[in-house]
Amino acid sequence: MWGIHRTRYADCNGSEASEETEIVVNIGGLKQVLYGDVLNRYPETRLAELVNCSPGTSGDLSSLCDDYDPDTGEFYFDRDPEAFKCIIELYDYGEIHMKRGVCPICFMKEMEFWKIDSDFLDECCKSSLKEVEDELAEIAEKVKTILVDREGDPSAGGWQRFQVYLWRLMEKPESSLAARIIAVVSFFFILVSSVVMCVGTIPDLQVEDAEGNLMEHPTLEVIETVCIGWFTIEYVLRLISSPNKIKFVLAFMNIIDFMAIMPFYVVLILTSLGAGMMELANVQQAVQALRIMRIARIFKLARHSSGLQTLTSALKSSLKELGLLLMYMGVGVFLFSALGYTMEQNHPDTLFTSIPQSFWWAVITMTTVGYGDVYPKTTLGRCNAAVSFLCGVIAIALPIHPIINNFVIFYNKQQVLETAARHEIELMALRSGDGHLKAACSSHKAGGAAVWDNTMRSSHSDTYIPLLKDPRGGAGIQTPSMDTSFESTAEATEYFVS
Repeated sequence: MWGIHRTRYADCNGSEASEETEIVVNIGGLKQVLYGDVLNRYPETRLAELVNCSPGTSGDLSSLCDDYDPDTGEFYFDRDPEAFKCIIELYDYGEIHMKRGVCPICFMKEMEFWKIDSDFLDECCKSSLKEVEDELAEIAEKVKTILVDREGDPSAGGWQRFQVYLWRLMEKPESSLAARIIAVVSFFFILVSSVVMCVGTIPDLQVEDAEGNLMEHPTLEVIETVCIGWFTIEYVLRLISSPNKIKFVLAFMNIIDFMAIMPFYVVLILTSLGAGMMELANVQQAVQALRIMRIARIFKLARHSSGLQTLTSALKSSLKELGLLLMYMGVGVFLFSALGYTMEQNHPDTLFTSIPQSFWWAVITMTTVGYGDVYPKTTLGRCNAAVSFLCGVIAIALPIHPIINNFVIFYNKQQVLETAARHEIELMALRSGDGHLKAACSSHKAGGAAVWDNTMRSSHSDTYIPLLKDPRGGAGIQTPSMDTSFESTAEATEYFVS
């Protein structure tokens, strides 16, 4: 048999001789002697097939290993020796653990080469693999989005192309210089509108109408009208260019945009109905409420701030911790307000007239605000107050660390994903030629937008992106051309990882 030795040895009584098959494998320079009875515990694996390979079948042997040295009897495999140390544990322990620092995706390729099913991987290692696969899925989705945003659909008609161009102009500040200018102008109008809303409430800057009532200065109203006009045009253009109108209208940030401009037109309609209509008390209260709703436009800043978007996403991922915080505070407020009412109700000048009324005292005490409008006057009541604010500090501090940790993790993950996506596109420019490379570098220094334009012009052929290093030194992941389409994120991930 090819390079397979049989060692004869006696049993414990010394009366019989047995044979044990041995093979010598060289895994990237790491030599190791393996025994056939151990490898045959899993007969469907590559090593077991190598042990059971028949003599003279050179074709089968060449398909099982990379090379064979007849002088030393070694089977050579051009694989990762560190990963093989983990692979060989299957035959001894019945399960596989990945060593720290080994890429999970590369390790899965090693298991696939040695014909070992992924079910033998331990559960703790499967969780690490799942995290890497999710990260690759997000990177693949970002790269796919960049490809689509840069090139578009060549088969689209004139109106569709204009719609896509308008959508990029209004929603993708990184797509072009004009889109970035529009984003800056929109940000400027948001700030101006917020400042005007605040300044308009200063009495010294207000004027009196014919009836002696204070109203906003006419100049501020003109600035407000200009800002609302810009917000309206921006909203309408984004709605027209949106590929999915229903999804656009129901999106949270778009609801905020609508709420920011709606009060202006409602007040305008009510004013146009006549002075008699405006004299009604209910209408006046409604107008004041609508004016207060203008504060919603400050949330429009989140559209242009990745930090605010990250904060929102981190709070969403920390709903469990926030729920625990509210539960702790709710239990504490109910407990200490009941104790405070019980201890203070016999005092002649008590400020605790009922348990519900004591809720306010418990809230401001446990949060260590302490306005001083309600306070205990008995000794037991003060002891209860001391215990309540100590418990409040503990109740608030316990869930804060997980919430902050979630924010840091989410923020770092977003930064890594954005950097990885940019790196993949820049590698495409690197492989497209020296001419495109120079244009990509100069464009990257100017703002990083045109590097993808130059990349896309040469991306109609399959280009390799080494997102994952192949264990044998080859490139890992293929980037799709613009003719490639995906039905889902899972399909895109499978394309990138395969």
